[in-house]
Amino acid sequence: MSACVPTRADGPRREKRIHEPHSPPPTRPRRPHVAGADVSASIAVFLIALPLSLGIALATGAPLQAGLVAAAVGGLVAGRLGGAPLQVSGPAAGLTVVTAELIQRYGWRTTCAITVLAGFAQLGLGLLRVARTALAVSPAIVHGMLAGIGVTIAVAQLHIVLGGIPHSSVLDNLRELPAQLAGVRPAALSVSVLTLALLVLWPRIPGRTGRLLRKVPTPLVAVAVATTTASLAGLSLPKVDLPSWSSHALATLPDGPVLGLVAAVLTITLVCSVQSLLGAVAVDKLVAGRPELSARVGRSDLDRELLGQGAANVVSGALGGLPIAGVAVRSSANVQAGAVSRNSTMLHGVLVVVAALLMVPILEFIPLASLAALVMAVGIQMVSLHHIRTVTRHREVLVYAVTTLAVVFLGVLEGVALGVAMAVGVALHRLTRTRITHDEQEGVHHVHVRGQLTFLAVPRLSRALHLVPQGAHAVVELDGSFMDHAAYESLQDWQNTQTAHGGTVELVGRRAGVRIGEPTGPSGLHAAIGRIAEEPDDCRCHPWTAWRNHQCEIPETVPPRDGQPGEAQATGAYDTDGSNTPSEADAPSGRADALAPVGGTGGADGTTEPGHPTEPGRPEGGVAEATGGDTDTATEKATGTATDLSTGGATDGSRPSARQLARGISAFQRNTAPLVRSELARLAREGQQPSQLFLTCADSRLVTSMITSSGPGDLFVVRNVGNLVPLPGQESGDDSVAAAIEYAVDVLQVRSITVCGHSGCGAMQALLTSEPDGPQTPLRRWLRHGEPSLERISDESRPWARLAGRAPADAVEQLCLTNVVQQLEHLRAHESVTRALRAGALELHGMYFHVGEAQAYLLAEGLEDEVFDHVGVADLSA
Repeated sequence: MSACVPTRADGPRREKRIHEPHSPPPTRPRRPHVAGADVSASIAVFLIALPLSLGIALATGAPLQAGLVAAAVGGLVAGRLGGAPLQVSGPAAGLTVVTAELIQRYGWRTTCAITVLAGFAQLGLGLLRVARTALAVSPAIVHGMLAGIGVTIAVAQLHIVLGGIPHSSVLDNLRELPAQLAGVRPAALSVSVLTLALLVLWPRIPGRTGRLLRKVPTPLVAVAVATTTASLAGLSLPKVDLPSWSSHALATLPDGPVLGLVAAVLTITLVCSVQSLLGAVAVDKLVAGRPELSARVGRSDLDRELLGQGAANVVSGALGGLPIAGVAVRSSANVQAGAVSRNSTMLHGVLVVVAALLMVPILEFIPLASLAALVMAVGIQMVSLHHIRTVTRHREVLVYAVTTLAVVFLGVLEGVALGVAMAVGVALHRLTRTRITHDEQEGVHHVHVRGQLTFLAVPRLSRALHLVPQGAHAVVELDGSFMDHAAYESLQDWQNTQTAHGGTVELVGRRAGVRIGEPTGPSGLHAAIGRIAEEPDDCRCHPWTAWRNHQCEIPETVPPRDGQPGEAQATGAYDTDGSNTPSEADAPSGRADALAPVGGTGGADGTTEPGHPTEPGRPEGGVAEATGGDTDTATEKATGTATDLSTGGATDGSRPSARQLARGISAFQRNTAPLVRSELARLAREGQQPSQLFLTCADSRLVTSMITSSGPGDLFVVRNVGNLVPLPGQESGDDSVAAAIEYAVDVLQVRSITVCGHSGCGAMQALLTSEPDGPQTPLRRWLRHGEPSLERISDESRPWARLAGRAPADAVEQLCLTNVVQQLEHLRAHESVTRALRAGALELHGMYFHVGEAQAYLLAEGLEDEVFDHVGVADLSA
């Protein structure tokens, strides 16, 4: 009898979890994790935000608690919901003038309601996804607006610095300034001067001690030292007064004229939105300057940032806080302090809440004069000389000046409106300003058109064209991007008349090579404008396509070999899916390894990355197909190179490379020479006057003019294997480098010399792997000048050269960096360089270019450690 085992049906049944084979085990919910870098960054930002928030509240005339409320809400709400993770929001100096005017006109509680309505307006704009549209405002208008606000802040706070009370308008403050100077209070002035002196001098403390001290935020040091000094000296000064939170004023229903309230809401919305969005873009540039951070923090979502700022303003206004916007000072401090996520911004908000609740007795020791000096310094910094130089360079200084003056004397909204009107006027003036000239050179009549061709320029165009005699050869050079229908018809009618009398007309300009002398079909000029005059070899390379390696070849027939019929060799072929990865069908049978990548850029790991998208009518450098022969021969065909000309070998005229040099020269003469001829003629007359000697490696991947954005006459370039500078007396008959240095310094009188190394340097690899007892070839004899770099890298008493933010990738990169530092020391040993350095007429710079990243690094000056700083996009405008 079998045993019966009763089933257990009365108890709850557990569901059996099925775990699929080869799948990762189920993970537990991750606990929130805050990186240590975010904690330290939040502390640094908090120490900056605390005094600034109180100072901005003081400058607006709002309750001082309002600044703390706005700082806390900006950190917690905008930090959590915003689209720029590393941007820090709070009370901004750019809102000081607007808020102060609203408080004067409507009172504090109504101002809070206006802030709430402005927040709802920002939420609406964010939902409409118009954030990118706000960036269409001219930078000259934005910088002019901030400069005008800065002037207004500085003039108003100057009265508090002197011990007085500011007035509501700039004109009143300026009018009362002489009387204020006559009745200055020494105690307030001394505290303010001490604060300003620390703000200026603290970041400039030299040496290693200065680097350690600068980790403490400058605003905190200035206010803390001024407060301590005033307390120890027993100075009688107005100080911070923080009433009980139980009596803190909250928002109420807005009271006032409807149109005035609408204008106030629009003004707060405009200033908050534009300042926050521009701040988010600036933070993106700062993040891009830190490669190790850009991979973790993506680009800002501007529409989400607008939603986050709107939510923060709604909450801040409802709680009785100041209007909120992204703050540049705190955001840059957040990035520079090493923040890696939005947690740093939120933690800074938590710290502000803690300080507002627990540090009130300490905060009430701060003199108002010290906070006023701090805010006045911020206002002065808003008038940026760099921005003035930038708008002057772009010929927008009139827009900047009009906006600044209008904001100062009329108000923010009126100033921005006048700035927009001026910007539109300048744009229309540029659109209608066209310069048309005519000259004759060697029987050829040249008509130069500079600017856009609209109907307003047709009379001048017609007069210039009719200066060309009938039947003559004419070249019309168009340097513009727009031609309307009236100008098009005028040019076509003249062209038809000119060709009917036996003349020829050639149109050149942005699309060099376009010819209209022989119109095709009834459309004449229309067909010619859309057609590029092609060379017989059908090469469509642009005049300057540095990143494409100029691998633009036409199909050619490979001569028959070994009794096999000739096969067409195609270069620049792409798969139908747009990729440049060869498929199995592309490779000849058994010769998949003979495919060599062409075009694109080589990655750091040796792979080939895809090039840019193919343009119509322009073959892209893709994957070359090699047929027959060995691998080396196939690679030569794929890359368009035959026998190395430097070896004296014969060149096979049937191969595409036979005409590559000639085609390149022809493209230069056709496309580039007309554009640079006048500049080269000037240099030929005046002689070369380069400002720099640029000494770099002979590696073909280094294009000096491209990575330095230089042109003819700018650089005196010396290139050799390994960017080496032989020490004086060790040249052994080869004085070429020393001669170039002497000529550049003594004759050309260059102002700087740059030694540029690069990643993946073959000379440095050869130095690391060469055997001491190897044969003394010419290359080996030359590389002996790099042996001091090897000795330097093995000297433990010296710091290793390194890149800012990361260690060298391998021994080769370490030697490449060290070699730049060592060759700079060799440079200093040359007599002409020593003499120029002693006279202060010469500077030496070290540079490292990472080929795979297309990233330049500059050797930091004045530091004991040999650190190469990352050169980011944000530095280009400096």
